Amino acid sequence: MAFGSRPAGSGKHRGSSRLSRKTAGYAGIAALATTGVVGTIAAPAFAADNGGNNHSQDNTLGAVVVADELPGDIAEQADSQQRAAEHAAAKAQAEADARQQAAEAKRLAEAKAKAEREAAERAAREEERKRLNTFVAPVDGSYVSTQYHAGGGMWSSGSHTGIDFHADEGTSVHAVGAGVVVEAGWGGAYGNNVVIKHNDGTYTQYGHMLRLNVSVGQQVTAGQQIGLSGSTGNSSGPHLHFEARTGAKYGSDINPLAYLRSHGVDL
Repeated sequence: MAFGSRPAGSGKHRGSSRLSRKTAGYAGIAALATTGVVGTIAAPAFAADNGGNNHSQDNTLGAVVVADELPGDIAEQADSQQRAAEHAAAKAQAEADARQQAAEAKRLAEAKAKAEREAAERAAREEERKRLNTFVAPVDGSYVSTQYHAGGGMWSSGSHTGIDFHADEGTSVHAVGAGVVVEAGWGGAYGNNVVIKHNDGTYTQYGHMLRLNVSVGQQVTAGQQIGLSGSTGNSSGPHLHFEARTGAKYGSDINPLAYLRSHGVDL
């Protein structure tokens, strides 16, 4: 028998090879993956062609699903972090604002306290100034009975060196202003007398008094009682002899009525 090549188309039809079937299977799986069908339909084909390698293919398909979900998870995490950062920033800003408000409140309270202290100090200084510079009449509710420089033989100088205030015996006599007592006792023709040096450097004298209530070196204030009126010394009757002077001694007298008026005393 002669052997030769088999004629084309003659003999038994041969089926597709195993490699061809695998290729077709893979193509089908790819098509299914493209359309989103990745469940039980694709799994048998992998199992039939791969003979137990379907686990690898399942991992591949799972990765595709996870990859689809990953961008959403990342975005949600980013949003959460952004919200947390904004919350922290808002909290920090609120705390900073609270500290600033507390500091401003403290500053205002300190400024108010300082202003109140300064106002109180000014008021105290003003009160002290008024106390030191306030003058009053030496006898309350009285009047001048003999004027300054009135002439007559009663006075050794030939004229009156002060003014006389009408005052019954025992009437309260006051220091006309704040100062220190530089003389208190018998003054010859002036009888019981007091001389006060005032804060402005001037002096006042109070003569013919019945009794003295102060002593030399004593500080007195305006309106303070220094004795009681009388008629001691060279006197024709109870009254208060009052002088204003530029010095402590006799002969430095100035107009006492003008002096009192210049210090705000209404006579």
